[in-house]
Amino acid sequence: MMEHAEALDLAVTFLEQSQRDDEPPLAVDTERVRESNGLLIVPYNSVQYLASRDTRDQLLDCWPILVDLNTGDIRFGTLEERPLWRSRRT
Repeated sequence: MMEHAEALDLAVTFLEQSQRDDEPPLAVDTERVRESNGLLIVPYNSVQYLASRDTRDQLLDCWPILVDLNTGDIRFGTLEERPLWRSRRT
């Protein structure tokens, strides 16, 4: 099983590689990273929002990054998986 720190590093690299030139700078929301159902759920948003937590700066279409702690597979979450990160269960 992958350690959280290693999975988080993978998520940061994945986000950096996925960033488009037309997007504002993005960063992982480390305060809200958590585990659920064998996945490390890694939310992210704009650097500006994460610094201010002002909802006016928040990007609204940021599906979290999901890292499978057993396999190391990494991807963006999907609409069908939304209950995984909307639920507070771990």
